[in-house]
Amino acid sequence: MASLYEILKSADAEMRSSRFKDYAPNGLQVQGRAEVKKLVSGVTASLEFIEAALAVGADALLVHHGYFWRGEDPCITGIKKKRLQRLLAADVSLIAYHLPLDAHPQLGNNRRLADLLGWTIEGELAPGDTPGLWGRVVPCTATQLQETITAALGHRVLWIDGGPERIERLGWCTGAAQDSITQAAALRLDAYISGEISERTVHEARELGLHYLAIGHHASERYGVQALGEYLAALHGIEHVFIDKPVPV
Repeated sequence: MASLYEILKSADAEMRSSRFKDYAPNGLQVQGRAEVKKLVSGVTASLEFIEAALAVGADALLVHHGYFWRGEDPCITGIKKKRLQRLLAADVSLIAYHLPLDAHPQLGNNRRLADLLGWTIEGELAPGDTPGLWGRVVPCTATQLQETITAALGHRVLWIDGGPERIERLGWCTGAAQDSITQAAALRLDAYISGEISERTVHEARELGLHYLAIGHHASERYGVQALGEYLAALHGIEHVFIDKPVPV
């Protein structure tokens, strides 16, 4: 068992959240009990995830997508009321890290995605601006890359054909990072990969001359929060459980 304060102190120090101009607060979003024995991680703090975490005896939840997003209605009504009511009634904390968890050089979503798929990292898409990375893959066709990612993530990958016959240099940024395709094109990459795609991105890929692969927002962001959860559990001698609640996009 460890104190919530000590866990937060370690997480905040590792994530270095103050470096980011984020869309939501990073760190503790809902305060629960002072002591933590079991930390449960997941991608999004949906009501379904909360119920599953409480069912396995969670003392604190660690997620990538928490609450209180910039520009949203601040009133505690509807979905927000139900989620917060459940957490507060159970005296369970909610800890969330958004951009810091995308960008972390060892524990981050982008680094962990590269490790999973065997991509060699050579640099950042736009240093200081985006958590995206670029690097190399064993030369392959776009179809082969699509099939490899689909098999690794268990999520069907959408491919927009716009680039050369073979792919070797590619960029990637997990989640809703479709607009970083212009940065990938500026680096003369063969392909760009993100979690989501917009209608405009189809035309941009074709006109910029590179392949685009949308691999799933949730599917691409399962790995950073697991890594952070495992790190904190090992550091503080507590139990960590990851609960996956996949979505089709």
